[in-house]
Amino acid sequence: MSSVDMRVRIGALELRNPVMTASGTFGSGKEYADFFDLARLGAVVTKGVSLEPWPGNPGQRIVETPSGMLNSIGLQNPGVEAFCDNDLTWLARHDVPVIVNVVGHRADEYAAVAERLEQESGVHALEVNISCPNVDAGGMAFGTTCPAAAEVVRSVRAVSTKTLIVKLSPNVTDVTEVARAVEAEGADAVSLINTLLGMVIDTRTFAPVLARGVGGLSGPAVRPVAVRMVWQVSQAVSVPVIGMGGITSAEDAAEFLLAGASGVAVGTANFMDPTTTVGVVDGLERFCQERGIEKVTDLVGAAWKR
Repeated sequence: MSSVDMRVRIGALELRNPVMTASGTFGSGKEYADFFDLARLGAVVTKGVSLEPWPGNPGQRIVETPSGMLNSIGLQNPGVEAFCDNDLTWLARHDVPVIVNVVGHRADEYAAVAERLEQESGVHALEVNISCPNVDAGGMAFGTTCPAAAEVVRSVRAVSTKTLIVKLSPNVTDVTEVARAVEAEGADAVSLINTLLGMVIDTRTFAPVLARGVGGLSGPAVRPVAVRMVWQVSQAVSVPVIGMGGITSAEDAAEFLLAGASGVAVGTANFMDPTTTVGVVDGLERFCQERGIEKVTDLVGAAWKR
């Protein structure tokens, strides 16, 4: 029995530990269930779910970069009905909270997905994605201005009673302004950061490597930016913050908690080692034990006092 209380609260959710998966890097968990028991996680955050099926972007859609990767998947998914019939039915067999990442081209599409998921008891929270840089309509466009971000959150809040997390974009001048705007419209928590907009050009062909030209940069290269933004946002809003961006170890996760995050999400590292998330869970517990910390929540925002 652990001597460390690893429980954290995000809105109405009490999670067994603060470690979850970052949307778009874990599917809905099926691909990873052969490697470990999903019940060991704080929560599974699914890939983005839209009202109708989205085909995603044409290839090439992924390229490796120093200490990271660029992706331009384009939120490919089979739509909310297929998600409920297949992925959600499968997830219901596992003792783990499910947070569904919601995407749309317009505010009413976000609301329609949220309204459909409101009927599902197996969905414990929604993560409203207003920050994906890989779609031409919607996505990041909603997350870069306060009025647009507020409109989406207001629309979703009107039809959903579930814990509402809003995923913020780093591709803004002042992320705290957007965080305050979505908090004012009823967000129960915010998560950040999504990927940074980036580009790679092939010096042999003189052409962009990704078919769409630009993509989202993730991995360890973005972690200092993510920690800085979590530090800023956690002191600007009163709702919990979920931090992500380049986490590969328990020490990385602890850094986000110290900066003010109440929870963390592991993303790109899952592609390098599918057991990374449970390694972070175990390592974070050891981190606390070695320092005589009785509750993991004692780490949250501890760096502010320094």
